[in-house]
Amino acid sequence: MPGAADAGGEEVDPRPDLLQALREIGEGSRASLDAAGEVAKSLRSLVAADVALARSAAGRAAVAGGVALVGGVTAWLFLMGTLVMLLRSTGLSWWLSMLLPALASLVIAGIGGWLAIGYYEHTRLQATRRQLARLGIGELSRFVSDPDSARSAREDAEQAAAGDATGQPARDSRGVEVTPP
Repeated sequence: MPGAADAGGEEVDPRPDLLQALREIGEGSRASLDAAGEVAKSLRSLVAADVALARSAAGRAAVAGGVALVGGVTAWLFLMGTLVMLLRSTGLSWWLSMLLPALASLVIAGIGGWLAIGYYEHTRLQATRRQLARLGIGELSRFVSDPDSARSAREDAEQAAAGDATGQPARDSRGVEVTPP
C-alpha cells in the first residue's frame, strides 16, 4: 500500500510521520535512560555517604561503650577501695560505705551508655532509607509520597513514625511496626 488518499483525492505517504514519531520515541528513551543513570549515580553517592557516616558512628559508639565500661569498672574499683575506707573511718556501716561508690559508678556508666545510644542513631542509614522509600523500595515505600511530590521524604517518614490519628505506630502489610528512618 503505497499511500492513502486524502479528502482531495491525492495520495499521502504516512511514513515520514511514522519515522519522525519513532525518532522522537528513541530520543525520549535515551533521555529517560540518561536520567535514570544520573539518579543511580546520585543514589550511589548518597548510600556511600550514609554508610561512611554509619561506619564512623559505629566506631565512635564502640569507643563510647568501651569508655563507659572502663569508667564503670575503674570507678567501682577505685571508689570502692578509697571510699569504703574513708566512710568506714567516719563510722558508717559497711553497706552504706559500699553503696556510695557503687552509685558513682552507675552515674559514669549511664553517661557512657547515653553517648553510645546517641552515636548508634547514625547507623540507621536514615537518608538512604527515605530516598529508597520515595523510589518505592523498602518498608516505608507505602507511607511516602510519589517522587514528583513537593512533600519531602523526611516529612513523610516523620508522619509514618508518628503513626495514625489514634496514635498507633505505622505497620507494614504483615502487621509489623515500621521502623522510621
